[in-house]
Amino acid sequence: MLHSKTFVKKTRGGKVNKQVREHYLRDDIYCGAPICKVCDSTAARLSPTASTILVVDTNVVLNQIDLLENPAIDDVVLLSVVLDEVKNKNMGVYNRVRALCSNSLRRFFVFANEHHKDTFVKEMMKETKNDRNDRAIRVAAQWYQTHLGGAARVLLITNDRENKRKAIEEGISAETSKIFFPVILESHYWVQPASSEDVEMEEVEDLRPSKRKVIYAEHKPMSEITSGLHRGIYHQGKLRVNRYNPFEAYVGSESIGDEIIIYGRTNMNRAFDGDIVAVELLPQDQWHEEKSLSIADEEDEEEDVHLVPSSADDAPRTTNLGQGSAGDTNAVSSRPSGCVVGIIKRNWHSYCGSLEPMRMPAGSGGTAHALFVSKDRRIPKIRIQTRQLENLLDKRIIVAVDSWDRLSRYPSGHYVRTIGEIGDRDTESEVVLIENDINSRPFSSQVLACLPPLPWSVSSEDLANPIRQDLRHVRVFSVDPPGCKDIDDALHCTALPSGNFEVGEATMFIFNDFQLDIADVTNFVHPGSPLDDEASQRGTSVYLVERRIDMLPKPLTEDICSLRADVERLAFSVIWEMTSEADIISTRYTKSVIKSCAALSYIEAQARMDDSMKFIGLLPYPKACGGKIQNISSALFFRLMDPLTTDLRNMNALAKKLRSRRIERGALTLASAEVKFQIDTETHDPLDIGMYQIREANQMVEEFMLAANVSVADKILQQFSMCSLLRPGFDLNATSRQGQVVWRHPIPTREMLEPLLRTAAAVGLILDVSSSKALAESLDRAVGDDPYFNKLIRILATRCMTQSISVVGISVLQNIIIMGLAAPLYTHFTSPIRRYADVIVHRLLAASLGIYKLPSIFQDRPQLTSIADNLNYRHRNAQMASRASVELHTLIYFRKRYGIEGPVYLTPRSEKGGGEWFVDEQQQKIKKMDGSLSYSVLQTVRIHMEVVEPQPNRPKLQLTLT
Repeated sequence: MLHSKTFVKKTRGGKVNKQVREHYLRDDIYCGAPICKVCDSTAARLSPTASTILVVDTNVVLNQIDLLENPAIDDVVLLSVVLDEVKNKNMGVYNRVRALCSNSLRRFFVFANEHHKDTFVKEMMKETKNDRNDRAIRVAAQWYQTHLGGAARVLLITNDRENKRKAIEEGISAETSKIFFPVILESHYWVQPASSEDVEMEEVEDLRPSKRKVIYAEHKPMSEITSGLHRGIYHQGKLRVNRYNPFEAYVGSESIGDEIIIYGRTNMNRAFDGDIVAVELLPQDQWHEEKSLSIADEEDEEEDVHLVPSSADDAPRTTNLGQGSAGDTNAVSSRPSGCVVGIIKRNWHSYCGSLEPMRMPAGSGGTAHALFVSKDRRIPKIRIQTRQLENLLDKRIIVAVDSWDRLSRYPSGHYVRTIGEIGDRDTESEVVLIENDINSRPFSSQVLACLPPLPWSVSSEDLANPIRQDLRHVRVFSVDPPGCKDIDDALHCTALPSGNFEVGEATMFIFNDFQLDIADVTNFVHPGSPLDDEASQRGTSVYLVERRIDMLPKPLTEDICSLRADVERLAFSVIWEMTSEADIISTRYTKSVIKSCAALSYIEAQARMDDSMKFIGLLPYPKACGGKIQNISSALFFRLMDPLTTDLRNMNALAKKLRSRRIERGALTLASAEVKFQIDTETHDPLDIGMYQIREANQMVEEFMLAANVSVADKILQQFSMCSLLRPGFDLNATSRQGQVVWRHPIPTREMLEPLLRTAAAVGLILDVSSSKALAESLDRAVGDDPYFNKLIRILATRCMTQSISVVGISVLQNIIIMGLAAPLYTHFTSPIRRYADVIVHRLLAASLGIYKLPSIFQDRPQLTSIADNLNYRHRNAQMASRASVELHTLIYFRKRYGIEGPVYLTPRSEKGGGEWFVDEQQQKIKKMDGSLSYSVLQTVRIHMEVVEPQPNRPKLQLTLT
């Protein structure tokens, strides 16, 4: 059956074209129910014993996705009209609901109602798009009732009262999610969820005074916000809440070229971290200074409304500020300050945390109210209802936000699920993953079906392939952290007869071609395949203290694609010819077959290099067989001069020269307080903790990783300037060949470096930040009496740097240099096992060499930009998850021990005088108000360290001056 629609469309050039859109309708689309006697049961996804089949409308999917993800909810029909609406309104929810449909363990079925002749409906005259879609949903639900002939109850779930009324009038069983879901969930969970749209506040407000007071200003309607933005009255941006002070937030505004400070819950006006908001500037005499204060304990939130008068000020309770503190306008200049007048786009999602008990009102029928406290301090407390409060008080749970009324101090939400016991290591690790949106689910059967069977080995066809060079005779080796299994890069360094060196890097190659040779590893990750889609979504592997969450399945990461020792593997190689002074004469790229001779750890590689260095003056390499060797054992001689050790020494010498050259150009030598744990293999609890040591072996590998990334970036940018995935450097005066500069470069501004400058000035150091080279030289001169002093300064400098981001290709820029690296434009090439960005770069490089055609996705710039944005998001979240994992295991380790780094809490000491403390921003000191005592930044002090819980279920490492 053919349905057509004719309409006219005006082109950009002003021409009017007549267009005809044909819509083919079918009568053979399956219903997905195995109890159906008409449709093919092999296509069934619903339960064969289903007594009720749910048909959900768009608003239920958008607002109750957390409930739909609950395992108690099954046998759900998702109509194509609903999925189309959800996709247009919220891609995040769309991806989640599609994941439910593809999950073989869940009973979700997609019915193409828009293509079935009995369920397709035309839009009627004067009927809105929304009304038409609601009618299509009712028609599909009614068709299911008739089609199944009473074999199962078909129930339409809708939160639209009018839609429900019409459905019942038409003989369709219908119910709201608020009524239906709690009945289903009651036998599975203890918490009664609230509805996103029909949240009843009467029970909650019973706890308040009889006269409810307005707490927050009403949000402006979108029409007024749009008008205000155009007139410059309002400013749009993303609200970012201070991690250490949840009452202070920032909104970046392009219209005023600065960040707007939002101080206090009242001015935040119910906005959450990550919301896109409209902000109105306050009068200049009400502008605030940046407080730079951390709320000392978790008693910063007001207690529940029924315990605290609703008129109470919602500002945080901090220490009094004295002269020279953040409260002194002469000390720190005022910053633009404002208040939120409207929410343009919400960033609500599920949050992890625990419950605070609240008293149970009389006649509540067992239902208690509780405040949910998120692990993320930036999130306000959330009010929920529960039937068995006592059973949840010692649990980590997930709660989603439903609404935030302007008469309520706290948002209302509903319970999603329980994670586990508070304090349990596995539970707290799961919280880390959820809070950072890390996908740790097992790979689906569709993804695993893309992998070749094990055992896998290089075939004769691979060796005979003319595009692949046989490099198995080359002495290739890898250098990685101890116990590394996902080895994605290897090195070789060969002395040439000319006196130059051939230096190469081989990365595991997972580029996809369009050939059909199934024995080739390049078929592992086809563009658009389930494996490729999964890797694109995950973006990166995530490294926690006790586990690794892979971007790709383990058969690839630890076997087929891992460049293990004594195993033939396919690779993509970058090969340079270098002089003894590390000048690059030529560079070539090739797909290859390699066989690594050794998989060394950094410690093992360093031991070989140190062993050689010790005797380098005694035994020059050209005279290695001279008489001086006679007094050294043959085993030691073999260790000193074996080919692998010689290659390491030569490569390290070249790396030092490359590094020295970068330092001359202004590369920064930064530092971090990175720690490493020794983990119990059985319990996975931390046994020991120490600072991570950087050796020459680490720097050697890093230098050649950087060199490869720079070379590949240059190659692919020459060929594909508009679709390359790059990491841009910066130069404020850079101009492009086309006169355009991409301003997505994350440049550390003077304001971002101000904390470093103030700290340095407080100890008598003057740092020059006019350029990367000037800053590097200043850091080299920053030497104190304490040998750790210089490292502390470099750690502070590191924390002022911005994170690099991936961007889709740009016009070739001149005079670009990357802050910190002093290197030209670079890309990600060296880690395709754990970074999807490298997979894209491998595809680009192979296409630039003429090995394969460029996949069609690279012609879709918006889609490629979307992928790059997701990769940046996933990379950032992976970093945050790794840091949170370190913090968690630090708490576990120091529960009965002492700590190393954290905020210092100043406790009153009678013998040292009383009074409050304040922060002197100018002198970088903390002082007693009476002047009896002060401490300066970077001053050596004695402290006591312990794990404390100032608020239940929020343990932290506390440092107290003694």
